[in-house]
Amino acid sequence: MELSVDRERCYGAGMCVLTAPEVFEQDAEDGRTRLLSPRPPHEHRAAAREAAWLCPVAAITVTEQDGPKPPTP
Repeated sequence: MELSVDRERCYGAGMCVLTAPEVFEQDAEDGRTRLLSPRPPHEHRAAAREAAWLCPVAAITVTEQDGPKPPTP
């Protein structure tokens, strides 16, 4: 799994940080999401997928081994 965040699309709702704080953080200057771990360890992957699904502007992309997939609940 690999994650990416479109910081131009992100408006700082913070759902990802609340859902997966080991993977995401909010930038103190602009409030937008930053990745702490673009390739999270196995134990944080479910939370990272949920965070992508919860993002109100779909700014987080989850790429699995066989290519990008839309977030799922």
